[in-house]
Amino acid sequence: MALDSEAVRVAVSGAVYVAPIATAAPTDSSTALDAAFLDLGYVSADGISESIERDTTQIRGWQNGALLREVTSSGSYSISLTFLETNLNVLELYYGSTITAGALNGDPASTGGKKSFVIDVIDGSDIERIYIHLGEIVSIGERVLASGEAVGYNVTITAYADADNVTFKKFFSSLEV
Repeated sequence: MALDSEAVRVAVSGAVYVAPIATAAPTDSSTALDAAFLDLGYVSADGISESIERDTTQIRGWQNGALLREVTSSGSYSISLTFLETNLNVLELYYGSTITAGALNGDPASTGGKKSFVIDVIDGSDIERIYIHLGEIVSIGERVLASGEAVGYNVTITAYADADNVTFKKFFSSLEV
């Protein structure tokens, strides 16, 4: 395969969206999302971290201790990011609670439940769309309130498998026919 500098991608910009889990799924990288998907606004310059973890068990031979096989026993997929906008949708996701009449009742154990997420990663006309049918914010980072710094809402979204054992889908504009 020849070297191709045109195939080098940079996550220049993008957007993160959330919707109820019954919302119509995207089918490609560029078709407009269902109106139920809400844009969550600015994400910190650190961008988005995608994590795929696999747990494995090594099977070794008794005779010489040689590695004979490695079996994947489980796996997980998650996205971590820091929202920079303080808006209703971000606050409800971060705190896992609904805001009513300008007030929030906090429960540190509440995740706010499962939702659908879309992350669009944009490099010029190239778009990578990540779709998480069933995701939940299971981990939040510290919220720092400091002079001269934007208030950030650090979250980790864990994806769960659907009935077909699909945890996430990706669509790539540069690979579509």
